[in-house]
Amino acid sequence: MTIWESCPEVERSPGKVSGAWTFSGTRIPLATLYQNLAAGATIDEIVEWFPGVSARQIRAVLEHEARELETAPPH
Repeated sequence: MTIWESCPEVERSPGKVSGAWTFSGTRIPLATLYQNLAAGATIDEIVEWFPGVSARQIRAVLEHEARELETAPPH
């Protein structure tokens, strides 16, 4: 499980998007990123489709998750 609290590119607020993790300063849920990537979208397309989200933010989120996965204890 990714610990998003240590990623400055995301935020969560109970009164915003039902408390989902969103890109900082937006109402775009992180789930939107993963759904679009799974559907074959590129980072550039996601940035175009979701104003307020930058390629830098997306890369930072993906790098954060990759680091979390590398350090996760085995199941």
